Amino acid sequence: MKIVFRTMIIVVLILALVFVGALLMSNDTLFQTKTNITSEAALIQDRLVELSEWTTLRYDYSNVIISRTERTLSLGVTDINYGEAIRLIEYSGYLKAGTDLSKLQISYNEETEKMFIRVPKSKILDNVVDTDSAIVEDVKGNIFSDYPTQIIFDEINAEKKLLEEEKVRQGFLDEADIRIHSLLTSFFTTNGYNDVVIEFY
Repeated sequence: MKIVFRTMIIVVLILALVFVGALLMSNDTLFQTKTNITSEAALIQDRLVELSEWTTLRYDYSNVIISRTERTLSLGVTDINYGEAIRLIEYSGYLKAGTDLSKLQISYNEETEKMFIRVPKSKILDNVVDTDSAIVEDVKGNIFSDYPTQIIFDEINAEKKLLEEEKVRQGFLDEADIRIHSLLTSFFTTNGYNDVVIEFY
């Protein structure tokens, strides 16, 4: 009786194994583990802009500003200075000049074999200060002195504008025009146009 019972158990186990094997063969995803990965990306703005500005001149500069703030108490007759702060601000940046190539006007006279090119005058394309590497040192200050960070940025912006105006007065844009004239002449001459007339407007 025990032998029959054992045989029946073995047969049942074999049948169960065959049944499970058949299920696995027919549906290979029955016992497959899955990993669900979810992510969200919100595209706020996506713009591909074709650059038409041609930078021909770059001026790298570094500058030091001595900036001062003071707090005073007015007593009617006289003012008492009780919170003076002096900061040394050191920073570097660059100035770029160039022209707008999208406004380039080109015409060719076949009779005279002359190439006429009208180019917009150079302008300031960039005036950038690397504020991340700016160094601010305390020269003088006390617990009553106040020196907001915004003052540092205001001082730098004011100085970089003055520097830009000074460089323009010194002929920075004129020099950029000379470079453009030279580069365009060389380009068209290389491409077989020997008589090139360039005019800035």
